[in-house]
Amino acid sequence: MSKSFERYQKRKLISSYFSVILSIALVLFLLGVLGLLVINTKKLANHFKEQVAITVFLKDNAKEVEINQLQKSLAMTDYTKSAVFVSKEEAAESHSKEIGENFLDFLGYNPLQNSIDVHLNADYVATDSIQKIADNLSKKEYVAEVSYDKPLISLLNENVKRMSFWILIASGVFTLIAVLLINSSIRLSVYSKRFIIKTMQMVGATKRFIRRPFIWNSIKLGMVGALVAIIAMMGLLYYVDMRMPQLNLLSDPFMLIGLFIGIFVTGIIITWISTYIATQRFLNLKTDDLY
Repeated sequence: MSKSFERYQKRKLISSYFSVILSIALVLFLLGVLGLLVINTKKLANHFKEQVAITVFLKDNAKEVEINQLQKSLAMTDYTKSAVFVSKEEAAESHSKEIGENFLDFLGYNPLQNSIDVHLNADYVATDSIQKIADNLSKKEYVAEVSYDKPLISLLNENVKRMSFWILIASGVFTLIAVLLINSSIRLSVYSKRFIIKTMQMVGATKRFIRRPFIWNSIKLGMVGALVAIIAMMGLLYYVDMRMPQLNLLSDPFMLIGLFIGIFVTGIIITWISTYIATQRFLNLKTDDLY
């Protein structure tokens, strides 16, 4: 009978530890995903910004030397990510594929112009900066026109600012929720041992002596939960990187290591503080209030 009761108590204890570890791991995993999103907000924003291009249309009498010189000079500037020359023949072929028929057969000539597509670095994708670049390029004699989608750029910058703001708000809310959820799990774990705490206190054990094993045990649970969350994060990162390699989520190992260390330390700190507060609460309760 005694052995059966001991086995029951052991299973109950393991089940309690498992539920605490699982809850800690899930919360830290969600917190890690949010942290990854916060860290990569600028990278994601830059990725979308750098898809924007300005097109420099060249006059028909522009010399090849002038075109090559312009392309090379653009490629060397701080604001250029890439500068690609597109001949009028290539532009006609691309346009024909888009509309599904060869428009040259109807017109009898090619009305398109040679051009250079300039993709800008993210820091220069702003209405004022692009307008200055366009004005400088338009001054060249062999440049017919500089074209870019001004409304799209304005909308893109507004959406990036809005996205960054709401991600920061969500980070604060989810961090608070994470602390509350982990704290709730730890409190339930300590609550089941409230009579042991009070018994130890009644036989003369100091508060520090009583708290120590509870805090150390919770820290170990927090470490295990954090490791589970980190492993899940690594799996998620690998999957996302396989599906969307253009995001380059694995390109900065130091950033990822810092994030994983942050998750691990967060698990330890939250469990330590939560256990300290929970045990202190039951230590200060009167015996009649335990029931």
